[in-house]
Amino acid sequence: MKQVEIPRYGGPEVLEVVERPDPEPGPGELRIAVRATGINFADILARMGLYRDAPKPPMVMGYEVSGVVDAAGSDAPAELVGQRVVAMTRFGGHADCVVVPAESAVRLPDAMGFEEAAAMPVVYLTAYHMLYHLGNLHPGERVLIHSAGGAVGLAAIQLCKRRGAEMFGTASAGKHERLRELGVSHCIDYRAEDFEQVVAERTDGKGVHIVLDAVGGASFKKSYRSLAKGGRLFCFGISSFAGAGKRSFWRTAGSVMAMPLFSPIRFMLDNKGVFGVNLGDLWDEQELVLGELNALLELYAAGDIRPAVDRAFPLEQAADAHRYIQERKNFGKVVLVT
Repeated sequence: MKQVEIPRYGGPEVLEVVERPDPEPGPGELRIAVRATGINFADILARMGLYRDAPKPPMVMGYEVSGVVDAAGSDAPAELVGQRVVAMTRFGGHADCVVVPAESAVRLPDAMGFEEAAAMPVVYLTAYHMLYHLGNLHPGERVLIHSAGGAVGLAAIQLCKRRGAEMFGTASAGKHERLRELGVSHCIDYRAEDFEQVVAERTDGKGVHIVLDAVGGASFKKSYRSLAKGGRLFCFGISSFAGAGKRSFWRTAGSVMAMPLFSPIRFMLDNKGVFGVNLGDLWDEQELVLGELNALLELYAAGDIRPAVDRAFPLEQAADAHRYIQERKNFGKVVLVT
């Protein structure tokens, strides 16, 4: 099999496509011939040595794959052999062949393609978990989505639209027209505008009910101040650590120093809440995660959501895909195909 290996920390150029023996499924496992696998910002941070949960180099990242089951181990459902599935891998997914526990593989709706399927699990689960499970989003509530043109951002837009929320979104100016077409009422150019000021002006100082913030650093402070009474801030990433190149001690240290120190007493006085969300840490919560994934597949089958795949790169061009994401060129999900 082929897989994308990170032999050492560094820029996209460190990625290597290597040949390894095909894995064999053990008891209760399935082997999947991978057709597409998603790239997430966690993979970028791992390559740079900035993601705590990642294995040490040499490593293979990748949290989600879609493909066809081509072998089943003992005690695994043999009837899944030959079936189209999507599965969550938690490392090792950037390959053309993977082995997963049978319970983590879910059959695809007939209308769903492999690229769409690989674009769904991580970003849609993250958005669903924040907005629906923890956030209890109600019709008419105001939601600020940072990096609205990214993969999680577009997933959140679709889920917010379904609940009838009023949306604010930060993105570079070139993405605003497409975001408005998707239902974002208030587009904010994060390069030229202060999102805290824009939110205050357009809500008459009332703020928004939910903020989804994967930027980190000083953005967490400003996002918290942008909340209305009863507001909920979701911190689920630290993209400010990455910049556009290799890791930098000074950039990372500056972002850490800029983060707020949250206090329970302050939460009580402000009537606000802060949630930390790390989907990777929920991997063992199979009942929760698979329940949400099946709910998302039902929404897909009903036509309520559609994963937005910006570009599909061949597995051999993984470095180009990483560079494309890190330069913030994508509008939606980037996947690797075999």
